[in-house]
Amino acid sequence: MATQIPQTDVVELQDELALEAASTGTSAPSGVRQKSITIGAVCKALVQEFPDISISKIRYLEDQKLLTPRRTPGGYRLYTQGDVARLRTILRMQRDEFLPLRVIRQELAAGRSGAAAPAPGGASDGTRAWRPGVSLRSPISDRSSGALYSLEDVLEETKAEGKLVRELEEYGVVKGEMRGGVRYFDETEREIIAAVAELARYGVEGRNLRVFRSSADREASLLQQILAPALRSRNPERRKEAVEALENLAAVATHLKHLLLIRDLRKIVR
Repeated sequence: MATQIPQTDVVELQDELALEAASTGTSAPSGVRQKSITIGAVCKALVQEFPDISISKIRYLEDQKLLTPRRTPGGYRLYTQGDVARLRTILRMQRDEFLPLRVIRQELAAGRSGAAAPAPGGASDGTRAWRPGVSLRSPISDRSSGALYSLEDVLEETKAEGKLVRELEEYGVVKGEMRGGVRYFDETEREIIAAVAELARYGVEGRNLRVFRSSADREASLLQQILAPALRSRNPERRKEAVEALENLAAVATHLKHLLLIRDLRKIVR
């Protein structure tokens, strides 16, 4: 006579399988219904990789239209494995590439998936995989082939004030390019303005950004010295490899700077 498994045990087993699948990014075993999980279970599934994850942060990402979990008639959020995978991708882009939410939204809309965002330590040769947030071969190095934005477009998209952009130009943070009497900015400068506009909400003014500019100039000089011979090579393949190495070094330096900043800020909040 077959043993009858209580229905409560079946439900608990489904919950455990769904939670395990969400935490590992795998699919539930065949024959087992892929059960949605609550927001608390999502936190539990992701906390090992993202120690700072919280219910309020997940809700904020939903408010920003980055997540759309299903709602029960009582208003409770239920997340599928696809929702959890999308959330993991968002958190990795924030942590590993320091992308603002607006750019993350664009990446997701363009079809970016979790497979394209390797977790730290994911290189096949055992070395850590660093992914630069901005390519050095983007419009900043070839304006003729890249998208340019007028001041009006930049102000509309970034919600920055014209006075702030003028300050950034005055202190050399952005420069733009005059064409037909109109100043245009490339994608990198547009993102710089967007980041500064966010800082401005907290009272940071253009003159306060000279420390960032000076730091960036020193870092750029250091990285240039490391790869200068290869960057000046007449061999196209060697120059290409040098640019790729420069991108990698830039990503490592950015991550190191982020870690040092977090370490110092933690001393303040203790």
